[in-house]
Amino acid sequence: MNFLSHYYFDRLIDDANVVMGTVLPDLIKNASKEANLYPQKNEFLFKGNPQEEALLAGWKRHLAVDLYFHSSGFFFEKTAALKQLIKPIVEHTHVRPSFLAHIGLELLLDHLLIEHNHIQVNGFYDNLQHVDRESLSDFLEHCGLKNQDVFFKFLAEFISSKYLLSYQKLGNISYALNRICMRVWPETLTEIQLQQLTHQLEAFKIVLEKDFMDIFREIEIKLQTA
Repeated sequence: MNFLSHYYFDRLIDDANVVMGTVLPDLIKNASKEANLYPQKNEFLFKGNPQEEALLAGWKRHLAVDLYFHSSGFFFEKTAALKQLIKPIVEHTHVRPSFLAHIGLELLLDHLLIEHNHIQVNGFYDNLQHVDRESLSDFLEHCGLKNQDVFFKFLAEFISSKYLLSYQKLGNISYALNRICMRVWPETLTEIQLQQLTHQLEAFKIVLEKDFMDIFREIEIKLQTA
């Protein structure tokens, strides 16, 4: 799941550190692709510091949500359907339609959460803004993250740009998908392909909108009973 979908499960929690933790794995990966951190394997390192314990709790929550989501029937059904819509658009490119369908589904879920007022994007950013930077730095040090300056520079830009607000428009999601593809393949989609992609996202959204909350309810139940 993407940032806002992860936030959905902890949108009512009054602890900015937990919220940060729920998106921290993805923030780190976006800041540095080479970073591979596994704080859940050394929980003793974070004991005794409430802020770091909250960050770890959020991190573990992120892992659980992604596990439930990517193993769900909803995920397999929806990505298969979206893949068929996308496949003709990228047929003569290196872009894998399965990859694009996977990320596209996640961004569409964020879009629908915003559109149906299930989350407040500014509230998400407010939580990230209020995290104690010293505790976050200590957490990352215990995780073994090298060159924290790169991460904190990325985090500052991520918060100040409020880029996720752009997901309110489907055309912006197409451009976001294109940028993600550029990290993996040495080519970009053309303007015509992006227009076609937006058109297919709009068509798929109509179908997805009917039952998109099912996956959030399903995961919430699993989180409560885990």
